[in-house]
Amino acid sequence: MQETGQAMGVADVQAALDNLGLGITIIEFESSTATSQQAADNAGCQLGQIVKSLGFMLNKSRPLLVLASGDQHIDDRKLARRYGFGRKKVRMMNSAQCLALLGYAPGGIPPVAHRSSDLPILMDASLTRFETIYAAGGAAHAIFPIRTETLREITGAAYADLARET
Repeated sequence: MQETGQAMGVADVQAALDNLGLGITIIEFESSTATSQQAADNAGCQLGQIVKSLGFMLNKSRPLLVLASGDQHIDDRKLARRYGFGRKKVRMMNSAQCLALLGYAPGGIPPVAHRSSDLPILMDASLTRFETIYAAGGAAHAIFPIRTETLREITGAAYADLARET
């Protein structure tokens, strides 16, 4: 892992995937995959198959990563309730926090290979609609396909109902 403050990238994520022996290769595109729609367009998949890796801070000091479907929004009230906090104690990480704690800038945060190795991870249950999903590969132009259950296994994520009701 790289020093705090220095951005990590595609090579870090690919190394982590290689170490897991999954046979997955990150796909790099000429165009951006920073938004879920851009990633879905590049991958040729449904918007819901895109995994958004969202950094949150709980009570200003506890980092948390949420893996969410590209067609869903996370309900911060559900997240707060899960950890016994009021809604105002749950905030999205800012760019500086993403770099310092996760190692990546927003738009390229992968679900693996983070600067903080003991980062708790939740996976929104709505992702189970799909067998294969696509996650960010450490840059705003890189993604990789992975089976949904394989992603849950390698991240140690717990499934949770976190999607906002529409």
